[in-house]
Amino acid sequence: MSLRTLNLGILAHVDAGKTSLTERLLYAAGVIDAVGSVDAGTTQTDSLALERQRGITIRSAVAALRIGDTAVNIIDTPGHPDFIAEVDRVLGVLDGAVLVVSAVEGVQPQTRLLMRALRRLAVPTLIFINKIDRRGADAGRTLTELVRRLDVTAAPMTRVSRPGERDAVAEPDTRTLADVLTGQSEALLAAYVADESCLTPRRLRAELAAQTARCAVHPVFAGSAMTGAGVEALMAGLTDLLPASAGDPTAGPRGRIFKIERGPAGEKVAYVRMFDGTLRLRDHPTGGRDRITALHLLEHGAWVPRDGVTAGGIAKLRGLTAVHVGDAIGAADGLPAHHFAPPMLEALLVPADPADGARLRSALAQLAEQDPLINVRADENLGTAVSLYGEVQKEVIRATLAAEFGVEADFRETTTLCVERPAGVGEAVERLNTPSNPYQATIGLRVEPAPPGSGVQVRVPVDYRFAPLYVYRTLEVFKESMGEYIRDALRAGPRGWPVTDCVVTMTESRYSVADGPPSLRGPDSTAADFRKLTPVVLTQALAESGTTLCEPLARVTLDIPVWALGPVLSVLSRLQAVVADQVVRGDEMTVVATLTAAHAQELRRVLPETTGGEGVLESAFAGYRPVRGALPNRRRAGSPGA
Repeated sequence: MSLRTLNLGILAHVDAGKTSLTERLLYAAGVIDAVGSVDAGTTQTDSLALERQRGITIRSAVAALRIGDTAVNIIDTPGHPDFIAEVDRVLGVLDGAVLVVSAVEGVQPQTRLLMRALRRLAVPTLIFINKIDRRGADAGRTLTELVRRLDVTAAPMTRVSRPGERDAVAEPDTRTLADVLTGQSEALLAAYVADESCLTPRRLRAELAAQTARCAVHPVFAGSAMTGAGVEALMAGLTDLLPASAGDPTAGPRGRIFKIERGPAGEKVAYVRMFDGTLRLRDHPTGGRDRITALHLLEHGAWVPRDGVTAGGIAKLRGLTAVHVGDAIGAADGLPAHHFAPPMLEALLVPADPADGARLRSALAQLAEQDPLINVRADENLGTAVSLYGEVQKEVIRATLAAEFGVEADFRETTTLCVERPAGVGEAVERLNTPSNPYQATIGLRVEPAPPGSGVQVRVPVDYRFAPLYVYRTLEVFKESMGEYIRDALRAGPRGWPVTDCVVTMTESRYSVADGPPSLRGPDSTAADFRKLTPVVLTQALAESGTTLCEPLARVTLDIPVWALGPVLSVLSRLQAVVADQVVRGDEMTVVATLTAAHAQELRRVLPETTGGEGVLESAFAGYRPVRGALPNRRRAGSPGA
């Protein structure tokens, strides 16, 4: 019997019980002997100390079980809004998902954000109404909310008896299945009208699987992760209704790194999802010198060493020191694209003991490996600035630094993350053996504006005769190194913010020659000369070009009660938002607007009060615009107000 592989994500709003559901699935499959408790901190997937302490999932974890002929890799994803980027990253490696909703609290704001992400990435999804045994549980009301507030086509699969009681049960019930499926398929409806008997249970199950795979329908199960009620039906749904991995194991290797962590000895450990081909021990999958020194697969609850991982599988790899989260393994063509916005906030992080500055930067570099959207910018003048999504993320970083690295640090005030764009063309050069140049190199650079959103482009049209190949070995290595020096220098422009949307061209390059002409004669040039001179020249070029300081914009989607439209529009007007759309759906409506990221943070704070706790806000990065009013310099360590 050949095994199918299903890479499954479990998603939910905070406290809906997704970690408990993971434990129940592992227990039901015989992987663990007892169901762990979130409250007691004995769960398999919440491995971080802070996760156990707060009872929330922060980073994705991986568990595995087997259901019949299907090997299921469960990726337990975060549910807190501050970690939505982690959710989006993981969705790209999934075959299917289970969205967990509490039968007591019902649809929550984060539930709607998660469903939008699942729909955006076209991830086939089952819905599990959890906690039917809790006082106040109402699976029927929750099902109605799912349809109305998530705007999904639900296919009820179970009927709940004795809700709110400890002995609540969920029994199979597919009486409405034919109506749901024929509503989504004209061909099936025509066949049903011609002959009702043609819709056999087997045909309905096959049609349900097909419609689930294309995200037209979402089967809805109910039960309790605590008691196990309804879990057996859910497990059958996982294998029958969600599409398993369909990669080609004979093709060239194609995979995606979706998680990075550090092992006990500090070594980098990379998690890969393979879409095609096979990856083997001792392979060089990144094309460089790195090779896979250890490869582990998750089997029966434990990571075991293996010689390879094939299409559809997930593995832990050691030896790949240069990989980052999101990197492709092998050919990137056809891999699922990433769909997450960059962070728009930044806060300065200062060690409690000034002597811990170097340790703090080292620790943050490791955290940035685990989450590349935690962008760390540090130098001797600026201190250490960390890009963020929200306030809880600050708490997590601070606690992780203390617990895992022994570094106590505090965040200063959070600000929006601005950028600088060149306002015109600027050019500068520093030549060898001149009073203004203390380095053994000649570098000329030209900076030009580029279209918004284009990022940084570096051009090094240098002849091999003018590059110190005794240092860099090849002209290509020299060009790559200059690109790194230039990008590093662009991390802080004249006002201290990153410089982007520009083209930087190297216009001159020379190095010292012991027996050369006087203008080039001197000690041998080193890589350090070129690295240190680059920011000097680039600063001069940017001073000539000038820069325009730009602040991030957010496109917000607000789901609010109809009665709250007036107060919400008043708030949007005060925050200088541009309203793009208003759509009414029964007693709810959706408002779409664009405003600055700083104002979006204010809107997030006042929305609960403005809407009686019923408003939902989803925010997406919407580009940049020039700052209006006073131009803020990036705060520097130790400066007033920092």
